[in-house]
This record gives sequence, C-alpha cells and structure tokens, in this order.
Amino acid sequence: MILYLLAHMYGNLKIFAGQEAFDTYAHHLRTMGEPLMPYRGVLTVIEVILVLSVLAHIYAAVTLWSRNRKASGWSGTKRYESTKNRGGIQRSYASFTLRWGGVVIAAFIVFHLLNFTWDQIHPAGPSDSVYLRVIGSFSEWYMVLSYVIAMLAVGFHLWHGVWSAFTTLGQNRGGSTRLMSNLTWFSWLIAAVITIGFLLPPIAIFFFGLGQ
Repeated sequence: MILYLLAHMYGNLKIFAGQEAFDTYAHHLRTMGEPLMPYRGVLTVIEVILVLSVLAHIYAAVTLWSRNRKASGWSGTKRYESTKNRGGIQRSYASFTLRWGGVVIAAFIVFHLLNFTWDQIHPAGPSDSVYLRVIGSFSEWYMVLSYVIAMLAVGFHLWHGVWSAFTTLGQNRGGSTRLMSNLTWFSWLIAAVITIGFLLPPIAIFFFGLGQ
C-alpha cells in the first residue's frame, strides 16, 4: 500500500506538467496492458488487490487490538504503561489517533472515488478531463480542507505504521524510547514525503492558481 501511495503521489504531481500531460497519464492508466488486457483491465486488477489489501489490513488491525486487549487484561490504563513509566514511553500522537485516523481515511477513499474516479461529486461540473476535474475541485476551499485533513490522517497513519512495522520485524531498535529507535527517522521521512507530495497539487491550485 505504501508503494501504491508513492506511485499515486508521483502521478498526481504530473498535474504540474499541464492538462495534456496529466490527461494522457490518466488515459494511460486505463489502457495499459492493451491489447493483451481489455480497457481498464490492469487498473481493475490493481484496484481489486488494493481493496483486498485494505480489508486484510483492517482485519489484522482489529484482530491485533482484540488480542492485545485480552492478553493485557485491559482495565482502562494508559497504552504502553509500565511500572517504570506511567505515561507510556512509546506513546505518540500518531499512535493515539491511529484508529480514528483509519476511519477518516476509509471515509475519504469513498469520497475521493466519487469525486475523481466516478465523477459523481464535481464542484465545477462534470468533465471528461481528469485534469479539469482536479482543478475544479481544488478551486473550492472545502474540497482543499477535506483533502488536507485526509492527508494529515494518512501521514500520521504512516508515521506510526512504518515505525511499528519495522519494530515488529525486529529492525527498529537501539533506544529505550520511540525517538531513540534507529529507524524512527525513516518513518518520519516516508510520512512526510507522501503527505507533502499529495498536498502540493491542491495547495498550488487553490493558493497559486495552477491551471486557472
């Protein structure tokens, strides 16, 4: 999913190359694999894999939360609390908001598909041009605000998710606190690159008039 986000972010940045380049890119996504695959065939396969990955991710998260809650005899204490540190040395804002961030991201994915993929939400009117749909959408402050909130949720999700994944795999060590872990910087880097990369187009459109 992280590789997909990086690829998607890279594609979004093509909007800075102009309408023809961006619409050509969008068209290519639907025709790649032809004539071996039908129109939109490869893209549909990718979408199915992503949906299954997200469902597996949600199932794993809920299952892990449930097992952890049962195993720790949860009784309302702080997460990661120990006798040596009542505040929980591994607790961060990213981990604290992880669950609700996931809900925000899930809701945004549906909204995002209705907006740009299915063209059901179109502040500037329907259009066959993906470029014009993006420009029209991000010309409205509420669309930009919703996108910023969603991308910040993605950033926090990645921050904790990448850090936690490497920790689970035994590769994130070297310190007694989250900040001292040797791969904390990498989780910040991934989160920052993806969040900023996705936010550049809406900011450029709304504040600097890109494409208008």
